[in-house]
Amino acid sequence: MIALTSGGLGMLWRLTLFTPVDESTPATWPNVLVMLAAGLPSAWGLWQCLRGPLAGPPPEQDRAVRRLRIALYVAAAYALISPLMPGGVWAAMLGVVSMVSLVVLFPPVLGSSLRHAGHVRIVGFLGYGGIVAYFVLGLAGLRMPNWLSLIFAGAGLLWTILILRAQRGDGRWARSTVRYGIASLVFSFVSPLVAAGLGHMGTVYADATTAFGVLFTIWLARSAHELAGPSQSAATIADEVPAPQTS
Repeated sequence: MIALTSGGLGMLWRLTLFTPVDESTPATWPNVLVMLAAGLPSAWGLWQCLRGPLAGPPPEQDRAVRRLRIALYVAAAYALISPLMPGGVWAAMLGVVSMVSLVVLFPPVLGSSLRHAGHVRIVGFLGYGGIVAYFVLGLAGLRMPNWLSLIFAGAGLLWTILILRAQRGDGRWARSTVRYGIASLVFSFVSPLVAAGLGHMGTVYADATTAFGVLFTIWLARSAHELAGPSQSAATIADEVPAPQTS
């Protein structure tokens, strides 16, 4: 209502789309409704990140689990605040660096659920480490071939798929958490196509497609929550134990 009466969408745009404001966009009901709708996934993601682990007896945590949880929370927290930070190479590079730590810390926690852990690490380092190198070279005024940056992006995608597959068979993570991760991968492919298709309708419609980028943040936060929540494998065993017979 304030955006409509004032004729400016700047504040609402920043609170919902987290992208540079297009001052030429008129303050109309359709544009306002699109921004409000785009803000709902962000609000849901914020709730998912801040709600913490589920109540119940927590499993014992060794050092590897504690370190991974911290790294997951750091990556999720940075993903939440990065849209509010000034744009630039440094902001993007810090987000990738937070993912490099997960490449190191995930395999010891996944254990036998992750097949060929050494190869998975190599793929992860090729992907996220290569992207960091891409940013560093850019800061130094050097340029990396486009085909090489595509290889790095593909390696990062493959690493995420392998981690999600291992999570699915691990038992400590809910299926819904893995689905958030899968949905975030699908979004990364679909979003550019949808944004290109909606570009002729105005910047607000194209920018609104970025709202579901929060799916990856939700996956990070829920992965950390469930490492500290009640053991799902223990709960499953309890459900399988038959109730005592009464005469």
